[in-house]
Amino acid sequence: MKRRSLSAGLFGAVAALAGRCHLPFGGLPVMAGKAHADESGKESARQGGTAGRAPSVPMARDPSAAVAEEYETARRKGTRQAFELFIARHGDDPLAAQARAELKQLAR
Repeated sequence: MKRRSLSAGLFGAVAALAGRCHLPFGGLPVMAGKAHADESGKESARQGGTAGRAPSVPMARDPSAAVAEEYETARRKGTRQAFELFIARHGDDPLAAQARAELKQLAR
């Protein structure tokens, strides 16, 4: 008797853990259905509605600004290793020529 109740309990636990993760017959996954539910709000916004949401992903940084910051960091450190690292990372950038010139001056 205990063996049946144990197997029934395990089956119930597995069924409870599985929950609604399965696909309904011929349907989309649950999260895909929820994602498409947001499309209705977008349509009203396109048609002149004022309902707008903030973007969930921040704007990407300007790559040239990031390179300039790295160059300034290397210049502040003023070591051969810092300039060599900058040149290795950004060898084709115009600031790499300045880093090479400063590297030559360090060798003197």
